[in-house]
Amino acid sequence: MRGVRFACVRGCTLCCRQPGYVYLTEQDLLRAAARLGLTPQAFESRYVYRTAHTLRLRKPRGASCYFLSENGCLLHPDKPTQCRLYPFWPELVEDPRAWKREANFCPGIGRGRWISPETIRRRAAGMRRAYPDMYE
Repeated sequence: MRGVRFACVRGCTLCCRQPGYVYLTEQDLLRAAARLGLTPQAFESRYVYRTAHTLRLRKPRGASCYFLSENGCLLHPDKPTQCRLYPFWPELVEDPRAWKREANFCPGIGRGRWISPETIRRRAAGMRRAYPDMYE
């Protein structure tokens, strides 16, 4: 991918409202628990669905995320890796058509500072490292 301009638009939470799940790393779980003043075990039992290979946030009925409020993400300073690296996910940056579709959805794509191809590759690689079972 060539470099692109990107900056989150203040107040926008469209990425949080996409269909799908928010996957977590073990470190994400620890940071989120600490942010909320919970033990990791309490956070996990309340908010996390765990399988043999993945952790993901549970979804509340009728909403996309327990942590999305009118004012944005309650976990924002410690938000999950998947959220921090958006929109530089491998499935988006490695497919020009997927990137173009995402640009129609995300108002931050095409705005803000220039993101170099090297930075884009590094962020996509971060997703692969954080979620290896998703990118085999």
